[in-house]
Amino acid sequence: MIKANPNYFKLPVVYLFQQVAKTVKEYKDTHPNADVISLGIGDVTQPIPMASIEAMHKATDEMAKAETLRGYGPEQGYEFLRKAIIENDYKAKGIDIALDEIFISDGSKCDVGNIQEIFDVTAKVAIPDPVYPVYRDTNIMAGRELTFLPCKESDNFSPSLPQTDCDLIYLCSPNNPTGSVMTKEDLKKWVKYAKEKNAIIIFDSAYKEYIRTPGIPQSIYEIEGAKEVAIELRSFSKTAGFTGVRCAYMVIPHALKALDPNGKDIELNPLWARRHTTKFNGVAYIVQRGAEAIYTEAGKKQVKATIDYYMENARLIRTGLKECGFEAFGGIDAPYIWMKAPNGVTSVKLFEALLTQAEIISTPGSGFGTYGEGYVRLTSFGTRENTIRAIERIGKIKL
Repeated sequence: MIKANPNYFKLPVVYLFQQVAKTVKEYKDTHPNADVISLGIGDVTQPIPMASIEAMHKATDEMAKAETLRGYGPEQGYEFLRKAIIENDYKAKGIDIALDEIFISDGSKCDVGNIQEIFDVTAKVAIPDPVYPVYRDTNIMAGRELTFLPCKESDNFSPSLPQTDCDLIYLCSPNNPTGSVMTKEDLKKWVKYAKEKNAIIIFDSAYKEYIRTPGIPQSIYEIEGAKEVAIELRSFSKTAGFTGVRCAYMVIPHALKALDPNGKDIELNPLWARRHTTKFNGVAYIVQRGAEAIYTEAGKKQVKATIDYYMENARLIRTGLKECGFEAFGGIDAPYIWMKAPNGVTSVKLFEALLTQAEIISTPGSGFGTYGEGYVRLTSFGTRENTIRAIERIGKIKL
């Protein structure tokens, strides 16, 4: 009989967010009248920008006519969207990105999980702890050796450089789950390390639009030399509410190199292009027109209004927690608030207290890694009404 991939048996039995959903369902089943408020999984509650709605309606109408029907599109993404990304996300900030360095996808989660396929299975991987589980789990599935980089409160939840040499480094800023951000000096340190060690950084900047503090980089390519050592991932899910629409992109510069089997330097860009065109048929034309509309004048204003809404929720949660006597981090440049459990209470115990005493869904920090123990993650993606109600309830829990 064929054998299963042994690396899958090294994973937690259930994916973190599935486990949270299972626990919440069990609570609701036994408490049918419960008024549960979700501050757990980071799904959106506000409508996607009207500019995108109008663009997708127009694109849908095109599908009704033979002369404007779109079938298979380019796997790498339509030029109109890639050009809009270059002009607005990079050129506007003085960063030079070529058209064929951008790859449109159906989500950063997929990109995070898939990008590791173009690297050798012997590559040693450095991952922050706590961390978005997909970074960790996909590399465990591939059978790679992992080094975890502690992100402690004493270091503002910023990972330290590895003590041993690593080939692949995953970084996320603004960070999920801690809500922390990396300064320009932080990123310079990592770019310098990657150059010295011939390592590659996978930089997840899905929450870049939430940055409020002046001087905090939105792109790793703001750092000189980063295009030689970094891949950047970005998503429209949390900036434009595309969690149910699905669109993201990844940048792989031509300057980024690795070794081929003969020890010769080769570009990674064509390797990913080969993988992308083999395993992916592209994001729907209608969706890409919706994403393009985000970069119009109206689209930008609408996106900003939505993000301002969520960031006001974040402010309310953060200040509300402090008024209730809890320590909290994040929520300034990110939609995530990292709530600290008091008096040595575990993440799971705090999660359970929030659920059973206040009927609030959170995410246990221990599910994000060893150094997530003692915290829970709250998100600001709820409605204003539910956010205010949740804070009122939190003040009543007993630990």
